[in-house]
Amino acid sequence: MEQDVFVQRFEQQLAFVREVDKMKSIYRQTCVVEEDKRENDAEHSWHLAVLLLLFQEYAPWKVDISRAVKMVLFHDVVEIDAGDTYAYDHAALASKEERELLAADRIFAILPADQAVEFRALWDEFEEQETPESIFANVVDRIQPFFLNHWNGWEERGLSRSDIYKRNALVREYFPRIWEYMELIIAVEVERGNLLNS
Repeated sequence: MEQDVFVQRFEQQLAFVREVDKMKSIYRQTCVVEEDKRENDAEHSWHLAVLLLLFQEYAPWKVDISRAVKMVLFHDVVEIDAGDTYAYDHAALASKEERELLAADRIFAILPADQAVEFRALWDEFEEQETPESIFANVVDRIQPFFLNHWNGWEERGLSRSDIYKRNALVREYFPRIWEYMELIIAVEVERGNLLNS
């Protein structure tokens, strides 16, 4: 690789590294365990990668774990521009896809062309939820905030049992044993008054 080609490529990669550092400043609704601090997108993405590695044994199919981990590391990059859209905010969800597509176009284009294509394709695959890896990654993306909420006394107030069931439909469909465990927790949270029984 010639020096000027190396410099151009390396500087594009560094620009992307600098850009994704902004994920540390995008705060989500869910708090980290045992702290009065909301989780940021970088923490969330790292935590999902850990969960994927731990929970791959529960997947009902063979998963390319490396591909799934790459997906979760990049799945919320678009929130640098689009912001975190609260999963239960129906008004914000209406414009989420458009905002995130525009963000994906801008942010992945910072990379050298080959990496831009590769990582954008991973982001698109995660969003489409059609491959074993993308379904698994999306399931874990539902499981992680569920348990953070449970461990924190359910920070997201005003939600109902049916809200949680709807949000976790992928878990129920593809990971029935984990879903059975989650249902027990939902019942406890309803009994405690942290979730509405509707």
